[in-house]
Amino acid sequence: MRNKKKLFVILFVLLNIYGLLCGVIYFFQENLIFLPTVLSQEHVYKMDNSFEEITLESNDGAKLNGLHFKIKNPKGAILYFHGNAGDLQRWGQLTEFFVDKKYSVIVMDYRGYGKSTGKKSQQNLYDDTQLWYDYATKYYKESEITVYGRSLGTAFATYVSLKNKPKKLLLESPFYSIEEVAKYRFPFLPVRSLLHYKFPTYQYINEVSCPITIYHGINDKVINYQQGKKLFESIENSSKKLISIPEGGHNDLVNFKEYTSTIEEEL
Repeated sequence: MRNKKKLFVILFVLLNIYGLLCGVIYFFQENLIFLPTVLSQEHVYKMDNSFEEITLESNDGAKLNGLHFKIKNPKGAILYFHGNAGDLQRWGQLTEFFVDKKYSVIVMDYRGYGKSTGKKSQQNLYDDTQLWYDYATKYYKESEITVYGRSLGTAFATYVSLKNKPKKLLLESPFYSIEEVAKYRFPFLPVRSLLHYKFPTYQYINEVSCPITIYHGINDKVINYQQGKKLFESIENSSKKLISIPEGGHNDLVNFKEYTSTIEEEL
């Protein structure tokens, strides 16, 4: 009898822990997926290269803040969708890597990041990508635009590329879907029914008509390499390439020759 009571107590505790974890995933998933830092509207960006600060307004009134690095006679233009943490002060500096290679760059903060405002939803975030693409086409031909996505930004880069006809889609450390990432991290939870944000990149990538290149570090501890490989293998577009970086992690691919020796050719 005592053993049965102990077993009941253990099961009760385990079920409560399970329910608590499900609740955390369901109610706090934005806090798990999006890790923004907020900047005051008076913040002055400091970059090594000259740039123009821009603000676009969405149909629902969100104010979307971005930076446009304009190069005279550029080799091309890069529309850059950044990862899930930080703000434009950091990401603007990181994208100067491409500016130094004589590419014009447009990089933006998502809703709730930096100076950008607005209510997040999966569809709102997808819709915002078209605003930025339309802005880019005011200055550059589609044949000059490479859409670049990094980590979380690969979902947005892929989506906007299927809606348009850019020169190329370049993905750094992509995922198959957020659902697959969540399954990998929480294999014991019913994540499919818990997630509002699923970002099913695999569903959209085969509608992309331009060439696609994926960079992924084999030692990536944030988005497992198998995610990028699975996404690559799902692409039916014959013009595709996977560049694997054996020692590469999630935030350091620029430090490896497999990236630096190929990136200009891929752009």
